[in-house]
Amino acid sequence: MAEYKAPLRDMRFVLNEVFNVGRQWAQLPGLAELVDAETAMAVLEEAGKVTARSIAPLSRAADEEGCRWDNGAVHTPAGFIEAYDTYAQGGWVGVGGDPAFGGMGMPKVVSAQVEEMVNAASLSFGLYPMLTAGACLSINAHADEALKHTYLPNMYSGVWAGSMCLTEPHAGTDLGMIRTKAELQADGSYRVTGTKIFITGGEHDLTENIIHLVLAKLPDAPAGPKGISLFLVPKFLVNDDGSLGARNSATCGSIEHKMGIQASATCVMNFDEAVGYIVGEPNKGLAAMFTMMNYERLGVGIQGLASAERSYQNAVEYARDRLQSRAPTGPQAKEKPADPIIVHPDVRRMLLTMKALTEGGRAFSSYVAMQLDSAKYAQDSVVRKRSEELVALLTPVAKAFLTDLGLECTVHGQQVFGGHGYIREWGQEQLVRDVRITQIYEGTNGIQALDLMGRKVVASGGAYYQLFSNEVRQFIARARAGADAGMAAFTSPLEAALDKLDGVTDWVLEQAKGNPNEIGAASVEYLHAFGYVAYGYMWALMAQAALAGEGDEAFYQGKLGTARFYFARLLPRVDSLIASVKAGSESLYLLDAEQF
Repeated sequence: MAEYKAPLRDMRFVLNEVFNVGRQWAQLPGLAELVDAETAMAVLEEAGKVTARSIAPLSRAADEEGCRWDNGAVHTPAGFIEAYDTYAQGGWVGVGGDPAFGGMGMPKVVSAQVEEMVNAASLSFGLYPMLTAGACLSINAHADEALKHTYLPNMYSGVWAGSMCLTEPHAGTDLGMIRTKAELQADGSYRVTGTKIFITGGEHDLTENIIHLVLAKLPDAPAGPKGISLFLVPKFLVNDDGSLGARNSATCGSIEHKMGIQASATCVMNFDEAVGYIVGEPNKGLAAMFTMMNYERLGVGIQGLASAERSYQNAVEYARDRLQSRAPTGPQAKEKPADPIIVHPDVRRMLLTMKALTEGGRAFSSYVAMQLDSAKYAQDSVVRKRSEELVALLTPVAKAFLTDLGLECTVHGQQVFGGHGYIREWGQEQLVRDVRITQIYEGTNGIQALDLMGRKVVASGGAYYQLFSNEVRQFIARARAGADAGMAAFTSPLEAALDKLDGVTDWVLEQAKGNPNEIGAASVEYLHAFGYVAYGYMWALMAQAALAGEGDEAFYQGKLGTARFYFARLLPRVDSLIASVKAGSESLYLLDAEQF
């Protein structure tokens, strides 16, 4: 496996040249006092060093060793404790955390790049700080001040970790069916009882305490999702002076044996009248949990991007070195017995597909992160509302499209290696196994598609979609008004694709009025069509920045060449996706259940 190198040049290009994040931050007073472009780039440089040097070298061996469960205790692979200490001491667990409680306070668009680096270095390792950051978001937004002061500083510093306990054996997507219960005690605490499954980082040896956020129901709670509350349940109780007290009755009954992410502990957690503290209002637990969902779902999308980036780096190095056959146009490396396989059209197709989807994904995830920053920090209520609605629209796309393409890219990378890609020592098959979970957890990609189509597009009457469409059209109009002849190659196909996406959006809105099955039937293909058009917007923005770039000619020409490949070979996928959507739902219901 090639040594991982953080793609810092590309990150700088996206942040500074494509989106000019410094200008956005200057318009957001809450951020302007925390960060500027120079500081952000220094942060990313350091993150690149720690992820490449301390974490990436562990990935292969950690996959072989995996986690070990021993009578309730979970042991992570060799080197993880030391690497986590290094990561935590650098402040990276709290990179996006509230400075009032010891966090670094970086905007999401910066922490998103750090997330990419740590997950590209090791997806299993990256899950531990990711879950802690997600728990911190909910605590900071909804818990009372006493809980914040007791738990957040040690969580941001990495001394304590966090977990999110939602799923139960009988209740996955439909959380309204959960059975875990919580009963109020005389001292204001609660006793939480129930079993949760698939709990990432529910037990491990990386930190001295683990803070579980647990969804449960009060005795008098209404039925369904409106009766769910959120509770903070520590592994060890915390004394009034901040020291650790008695072990709480929150224990790990076993860990799962999985297809991938072997070094991430996926736990069955048993709560047996465990002491807990309510976070937020009774019966408003889902609202408290959804505070972190947009961040976490983008984070899972970034895991798909990170896996694609790692696979691409490996595949490019291999394709430059592996000698097989001669180029179709004749020998290129005449002094060698064969040419590097990078000369062959199909290998170039796979590499360019990976490059175009990975770099497009990095721009798109950064764009969504910028909307999160604007929704959080904008003082203008109109700007804030627009950003919130864009976040709602784009989050399911970011989660599902980035992870679906993450699998595609890791498979391409494996294929570039040929037979060696199927052999464990090269690391490519691990990336395929690891990234597969990203399409499943944090809401399966089918659920994300249904959320986009049903809740965000149809439920808003197309209003949320129109925000995105109008923005792209305004960009195209500005590019044409700028009389930059070089942009026509990018704006014309983008406009044509957007016209088609507008059309199919209107078609689904109309069909849904008479047949609710059309929403679900259209959803997956619609999300993918939306994703390809969104990436087209990103590639047009990147092409514009590359045309204006000065110096570093090879870099900018590489961007323009990849943009042309995207518009020529990948954006046309939209046509077949729209054809599938317009085929309607009828063919899905031609068979009875017994006929499957």
